[in-house]
Amino acid sequence: MPRLALSPKVLDHLDFGTPSAERDIARGLEKCFVESGAYQRVNSGAKTIVLGNRGSGKSAIFQMIAKRERLAGSNVIELSPDDYSYELLSATLVAERKGSWAKHGAYAAAWKYLIYVLVMKEIAKKGMRLTKNGGADIHRYIRDNHATGNLGPLTLLVSYLKRLEGIKIGPLEAGLRTRELDRLYKLEEIHDLLPSLKNVLDKRRVVVFVDELDRGWDSSEDAKSFVAGLFQACVSINALHPNLRVYVSLRQELYDDIPALYDDMQKHRDLLERIQWSEESLLELIAKRIRYSAQEQGYDGDVLQRATDPACWAGVFASPPGGSWETTFRYTIERTLYRPREIIQFCTDALESARGRAKKLPLPFAAIARAEHTYSAERARDIAAEYRYQYPGLLSVFEVFRGRRHTMTRDELELLCLELATGDIPTRDTFPWLPHCDPDALIEILYQMGFLIAQPLGDSVRPGESAFYGVHQVHQINLAAVPHFQVHPMFRNYLGMEEAPAPAHT
Repeated sequence: MPRLALSPKVLDHLDFGTPSAERDIARGLEKCFVESGAYQRVNSGAKTIVLGNRGSGKSAIFQMIAKRERLAGSNVIELSPDDYSYELLSATLVAERKGSWAKHGAYAAAWKYLIYVLVMKEIAKKGMRLTKNGGADIHRYIRDNHATGNLGPLTLLVSYLKRLEGIKIGPLEAGLRTRELDRLYKLEEIHDLLPSLKNVLDKRRVVVFVDELDRGWDSSEDAKSFVAGLFQACVSINALHPNLRVYVSLRQELYDDIPALYDDMQKHRDLLERIQWSEESLLELIAKRIRYSAQEQGYDGDVLQRATDPACWAGVFASPPGGSWETTFRYTIERTLYRPREIIQFCTDALESARGRAKKLPLPFAAIARAEHTYSAERARDIAAEYRYQYPGLLSVFEVFRGRRHTMTRDELELLCLELATGDIPTRDTFPWLPHCDPDALIEILYQMGFLIAQPLGDSVRPGESAFYGVHQVHQINLAAVPHFQVHPMFRNYLGMEEAPAPAHT
């Protein structure tokens, strides 16, 4: 492999980017963005609902599509976490059990109303043009009903929900109640405007992004209805016109936590895009960022473009004695769950640990080793926070593994999980879920979140190669038949876990 020799000047300004796509877009994200197959499918409009774990790149995809849509002259609407609050919804609306008013359907209607109104407000900003496209009635409607401009999206959504709630559980007689509900569910207030909207959309494109629905997630009745209704509205609105697209992203574990959503989306599986990364695509991501940083410092762009991804990695991270570039890269990648945010964070931590020590590139392997403890501790806390609503107190469950051997037989792990579930080993804040878990259920939970990796039956351990796989590497594995487990390497340094001899093949 040809070696890429980078000057010390590159070290001074080397930047792998930020963990946040919103901040990265202002720092040149589009120049080092990996246009994966998932991105291509979402960008084409074939997929409109994006699922993935936290840090998998959902927001980066939305940010890139939004920027390119604006450059193409499209109208872009972005709903941010500030535009919705699950706590406010729960405090404002009557619980479903007190009124039996079917919140799922109510939220779907309210979301359709909100998005259509936001789209019409966006295109009515240039009201004079609407008259030429047959949209004068849209301009009049916005002028007469939404001209104040001081009602935020959440306020507009809640106001429509309150109208539905008032009829559902109010004092109206049955016949009148049925007529009023039918009018609201069918969006009669704006229904007659939709033909005009389609005429306008013949010449104008509008794209709506709803991202970071997990921000502030509390797993409440309203939170689940909020998201389930949004997905249903998204499917309905996207059928109106090819030039109107609504994109929604959601974390995979929250999607799995909403039964109504899961049931609905079985009919629309073709619209779902699950974000997944491989070792090769993550190497490409880091290599692109190395090229971008080096080129910004005046390094020869042609040389950088000819350099392979492994050469770019080896130009920044040195191999340990007797190893190759793969040794360092594999050590790094094995301490991630194959999420871009993780490898960016680990590489950045290694870079910061080397600054002031290293005078040139490539950085010594010791820089990664020094950065690992901080990285491992932050990732353990982040994963526990990621699942805090489904599994509160998760960090205290992780702590039970502290100082133990990281490789365990099935019997050893089952006994430990039994002691956790029965309370023989105390934990904090886990009462809502841990006492209800049998050992197999707890093993499944820890595996699905990435804390455990498993050795499938039939795989032997070969020198220098791991026979243990995580949920981010294989999608189908019979955990009940797994003879040995390990704690994922990402958590081991933080938990001070001991090395153990490789388990014999069973």
